[in-house]
Amino acid sequence: MSEATDGTTPAGTTTVSSEVVEKITVAAAKAVPGVAELGGDVARFFNSVLDKVGLDQVGDGSRGVTAKVTGSDVTVTVVLVLEAGRVVAEVTAAVQQAVTAALQGYGLNVLAVNVNVDDIAGV
Repeated sequence: MSEATDGTTPAGTTTVSSEVVEKITVAAAKAVPGVAELGGDVARFFNSVLDKVGLDQVGDGSRGVTAKVTGSDVTVTVVLVLEAGRVVAEVTAAVQQAVTAALQGYGLNVLAVNVNVDDIAGV
């Protein structure tokens, strides 16, 4: 937090919405090698329907991620599809590390990053 010029902390509060936390999480998780896609079966089905009717950007910002935000404390759950041939524990640990680092970079306190592997792509 910034301080006022007289050395005191400025008055006011800052809040971060769960949607913002979800978008940060999506970006970090998608960047991890071994993550084929985000979202569970139902979400991916509805997304494919939206894609076919030209609404391919709807829901992309937070697809496969839910966040609980309390002040600056966050807990996120990521549902992902693993690339075939990847080691589950390695990819999920990398997702947890990437998401934690990304959220901490925004000044948030990460309580937990839960990762659910919903499917394996290409199998």
